[in-house]
This record gives sequence, C-alpha cells and structure tokens, in this order.
Amino acid sequence: MLQTLSANAITEDVPSVATPWVDVALTQLSASQSHVSGGTPPPAPASVRFTRRMTDSHGRTIRDLRISITDRCNFRCVYCMEPDVRFAPRESLLTTDEIIRVARIANSLGVRKIRLTGGEPTLHPELTAIIAGIRAATDVEIAMITNASLLTREALRVWKAAGLARVTISIDSLRAGRFARLTRSTSSPADVLAGIEACLAEGLTPLKLNAVLIRGFNDDEATDLAALARHYAIEMRFIEYMPLDSGHAWDSSKWVSAAETRAAIEACFPLIACGDDDPSSTARTFTFADGVPGRIGFIAPVSSPFCGACSRLRLTADGKVRPCLFSTTEWDLRSTLRAGADDDAIAEFLIDATWTKQPGHGIASHDFRQPSRPMSAIGG
Repeated sequence: MLQTLSANAITEDVPSVATPWVDVALTQLSASQSHVSGGTPPPAPASVRFTRRMTDSHGRTIRDLRISITDRCNFRCVYCMEPDVRFAPRESLLTTDEIIRVARIANSLGVRKIRLTGGEPTLHPELTAIIAGIRAATDVEIAMITNASLLTREALRVWKAAGLARVTISIDSLRAGRFARLTRSTSSPADVLAGIEACLAEGLTPLKLNAVLIRGFNDDEATDLAALARHYAIEMRFIEYMPLDSGHAWDSSKWVSAAETRAAIEACFPLIACGDDDPSSTARTFTFADGVPGRIGFIAPVSSPFCGACSRLRLTADGKVRPCLFSTTEWDLRSTLRAGADDDAIAEFLIDATWTKQPGHGIASHDFRQPSRPMSAIGG
C-alpha cells in the first residue's frame, strides 16, 4: 500500500528492467493499414430520418458524442501507440469551426454530452476556442479526457470559464519507473497527481480516473490505485485491456478481468454496488463498505460487454464517424463538410451513419477483427 498519495511523494519499488512483452517490434503504419473508409453511409429509412434523432437499427439512441480533436499525444502508452506512429497531416484534421459545427448539429439531433478526446486534447492549440465555441452553440455537457501531464490550474481555470464542465484523467501506475515504461514519456505519476489536485481545486468535478491493468505489468497496483478514490473522494475506474494498440500486439493472456480486479481490491477495501448506474453507462460502480467517500468503477468490455445499451458515437480527428469503438468501417464526414453541405445534409449523414451501428464489438468471438486504427487515432 502507498502510505502517501500526494503529488510530491511517490514511492518507486519496481526494477528499471523493461518488461519483455512490452518490447514489441516497432511497426510503422502504412497506408494500407490506416483504416477502412466507407465514404458516405447508406441512407437510413425515411421514418428514421424524420425523427431527427440518431437511432441505430437495434433501437439505441445516441446521446453521447466523443470528438477526437487531435491524434497527437505526448505519451506512447504500450496498449495504444508505438513510438514510431506517424500523425496525420494537420490539413487533414477537422478545423475548430468544423468541430463546433458538427457539435451544434449533433446537439440538435439529441446529443447531450460531448467528450473531447485525443490523442491528448490539451496539445491542441485552439482547445479554449473549441470549448467556448461548443458552449456558445449548444447546451451539452462538455467534458475532456486527458493524461493530465500538461494540466495547470491557470489553464483549467480558463477552460472552465470557456465551458468545460468536468475532466477524466488516465493514470495507469503510481510507480515512477513503471509509469515511464508504460507511457514511454518523460512525465511522472507526480505530474498526473498534480493535475488531479488542480482539477479538484478548480471545481472540475465529478472527477474520474481511468486505469488499464495489464497482467504482469501493473496488475499488482489495483489496490494502490483504488486508494486514490478514497484519498481524493473521487471515482477510480478500471478498464479491461482491449485490442486497440497500433502494433497489433494485443495478447489475451495479459488481459485482467474486472472480476479479478474487483477481488484484489475487495481483499483490502470491501465494496458495495451502487445500483444507480445509467443503463448506457460504460462503468458499473461501487462504494466503499466502510463509508469512506469515493467510488470504484469497472469498465469490462471484454468480460461483460455493455453494447446493448450503448449511446455513444465517435468522430475522429480527421473527420470520420465511427459508430463503434471497434468499427472496421467508418464514414467520411470531413469530405461532406468540405464539399459545402448544408446543416440538413450533415444531420442526415449523422443519422445515416448511426443507423449502421453494429450490435456489438464481438471481441470474444472467433472471427473478431481488431480495428486497424489504434485508440489514439480513434479517440477515447
């Protein structure tokens, strides 16, 4: 157990020897590996278009739009991005005005939450303008997912004033050497903890933390990471390791189930199911049985898929609509935007793309095919 959880006191007890399975051969993404683009989606039924809502053929309605505003990141996490991944040309990425326009139209179609993702969204030079523009054009809740390495109270204050409501932060290890090997960055757990404390100080709450546990690498930190929820009175969520790495080196033997993680935490901190989770929520949450504030969440797309109640749609930084995180076909909204389409045409594009949403990701099926694009190019 960590005795101290402040940003200025992180203990390190892991040897600085690289874990062999992490040192996979570097793979440069080629054009043939980039992604499968479906161009323009086939039209949804006229009755669906008439509703002016984004509803798929399985009866699910989209209320949450995740917009990747950049594919660039200052981390190269082992479960996401190889060191030699090349970023898309800047001219291929959506502009600030295009992002705001899509957000406005999506809001008119029933979207109530927008998550700004990356890559690392804090690297975007016009992040403040994006937040302010979405705030002025919509009534959605605006949140951001970040690695927290670049957060400052001053920046958070500006983003909150512009319209940012809350933040989710990724933190996969509290041990400095291990963190460096996992993120392949010069940042540290102390930097992330400082970002957590800055968010809390600026009132960007409810704050949530995310961790991906990988067997033989950081799965022994479940309890230490869970203790962050108790220390800060926030929600710590554990996400099952998924096949979304750019090197396509995902190894199912390194997967740690949510049930196993929960058992490890409960050996130290007994949990009680909250029972108030929204059916479309990705996480199943628990409180601490001893009454200490804070929550633990488990996001289990591999062992307990939640596809049946999914309410999410994704827009990549280069303007592709992905109906599912694991879609192998995506729809090219950028070309439609830049061809001069009016708002009605953009709305119909989003409705049509949503109608193609698959029933589930099928990770556990024998014919599952990993998306060619990694998480950094898709958006979290």
